[in-house]
Amino acid sequence: MNQDSITLVQNYYAAFNSGDMDTFLNLLTDDVIHDINQGKREIGKAAFTQFMACMNFNYKEQLVDMVIMATADGSRAAAEFVVLGEYIKTDEGLPVANGQTYRLPAGAFFEISDGKVARITNYYNLQDWIAQVGG
Repeated sequence: MNQDSITLVQNYYAAFNSGDMDTFLNLLTDDVIHDINQGKREIGKAAFTQFMACMNFNYKEQLVDMVIMATADGSRAAAEFVVLGEYIKTDEGLPVANGQTYRLPAGAFFEISDGKVARITNYYNLQDWIAQVGG
């Protein structure tokens, strides 16, 4: 395993958990590829910034029970974790929000280039989340 890549992913999630969006976004390449769970692919830091603004408006989340792995050459990494969340504002096309809490197993795959996240793909069970928030 490559410790530099593991540290990068640890720092990425530490910034997420602390709400430090400047640090979080600075860990991405300018042309970052974001494969959204059960959604479309977005390219570029501007698109990712917009996605995170929406997420932070609608949800309050902390990631716990983190396990991070990386390939020996450091070009790829993966993380498994649990999302502890609160659904605070209704997200378009989803059930109505009224402060419901949820606990959701999730995972992510990373491509790493020049010490930054070049691609992130997130996975979680959307139907499980909908059931937990009462949809």
